[in-house]
Amino acid sequence: MKRTIVFLSSVVLALVVFASTSQAQQSTEKLSEQQLNTLTSTAKTSADHERISNYYQAKAVEYQAEAKEHEKMIAGYKANPVLSNDKNRVATIGHCEYFVATFNALAVNSRQLAASHLRMAQEAPARLPATGK
Repeated sequence: MKRTIVFLSSVVLALVVFASTSQAQQSTEKLSEQQLNTLTSTAKTSADHERISNYYQAKAVEYQAEAKEHEKMIAGYKANPVLSNDKNRVATIGHCEYFVATFNALAVNSRQLAASHLRMAQEAPARLPATGK
């Protein structure tokens, strides 16, 4: 019972820390998935591609923060033998190691997409010519 309470307390603490770091990083424009999809399918100007690039840069920062949180959790589990016994090792440390690798890969992919859209922004016109429509 005591182990369960300690484990649940650790999980809740990790979620609170993650939520607070995510809110601090949302100072730039926040696009919804629907807005991103619409913008991606209609992007023509330099500003459009810069907005998309900013979205992916922000996502990369979020993913990197999540990976770091899971790294901290791994260190905590390894430092506390009660939480990292053989029975809990797969469910805790293995879980966190999986998410460290996953979030790091997502961050790399997001940075690549951001860079791609920055290149598109450099090649795109600053504004579209007036068409009378």
